[in-house]
Amino acid sequence: MRWISEHSRTTLLIGLALAGLLQLISGNLDVYYLNIGLMAAIHVALAVSLNLVNGYTGQFSLGHAGFMAVGAYTAASLTTILPEALPAIAGLKGFSLQLWFVFSTLVGGGAAALCGFLVGMPSLRLRGDYLAIVTLGFGEIIRVFIQSSDTLGGARGLSGLPPLTSPFTCVSLAVISIYICGNLVKSTYGLGYLATRDDEIAAESVGVNTTRCKVNAFVVGAFIAGMAGSLYGHLLQYINPSQFGFLKSIEIVVLVILGGMGSTLGVSIAAVVMTFGLEQMRNLNEWRMVIYALLIIVFMIVRPQGVMGTLGVERSRTKSKRKAA
Repeated sequence: MRWISEHSRTTLLIGLALAGLLQLISGNLDVYYLNIGLMAAIHVALAVSLNLVNGYTGQFSLGHAGFMAVGAYTAASLTTILPEALPAIAGLKGFSLQLWFVFSTLVGGGAAALCGFLVGMPSLRLRGDYLAIVTLGFGEIIRVFIQSSDTLGGARGLSGLPPLTSPFTCVSLAVISIYICGNLVKSTYGLGYLATRDDEIAAESVGVNTTRCKVNAFVVGAFIAGMAGSLYGHLLQYINPSQFGFLKSIEIVVLVILGGMGSTLGVSIAAVVMTFGLEQMRNLNEWRMVIYALLIIVFMIVRPQGVMGTLGVERSRTKSKRKAA
């Protein structure tokens, strides 16, 4: 099955080249704005991965921060806790240390994907509000479990994480996330996502295994969220269970809704704009979140479909019709 176009390969290579260029010039950039940009790239990966579930398959997950936490704590265990017991790992430096970090990030993503599979198999047979409640419960279970674990730092969290997150890793994750999710929904297999979103009963009647489609999207989204959590933790050099609570999941959902459910480009733009926008309003103190909430309300009244919601859905349907023909 051919689902990767030459155009998307070129876009991926250009994106990775830009990530490498940013890494080279990062020493000459303002650290404050560079860190905001890296956080924006992490949010792009989170929004794109959740859009695969909420936007393209039509589900409503409120547990994305839970997958993020699994990835963050798994990777932190490999880069912070494990080296205390294994001197060979503690002695890693330079390029070897970066490779270990990449490995830890992939393991964190794999652990999140496994959790996504275990949660997805029973819960994704549900629909609508029931699914949202189950995923919300999963996120809270993860948070409470971590908070009760002394090995993982408990309520005080884990500090002293090595500053291994780099401009290249953050931008590369964002670019690869867009590449994977964008090509996946354009593939023949991805048509099952769109059919599930449009009419689940009709999709089942023509032989589409909707549960399999939803679980697949859930696992891929969880894998990307887990890796994003790893980069997030090692960027801040500190992780705490409160960072991955219900409000973090809502924040990611807001990015998807504002960008337009079913539009990869739209949610990417929303992630960048909202990250920089909220940071610029930090000096407003307690009024910051009030203005943020009012802007969301106004935006939902003026354009409820999101920045590019209508465009994303129409393009998907047009491509589906062309493939069907």
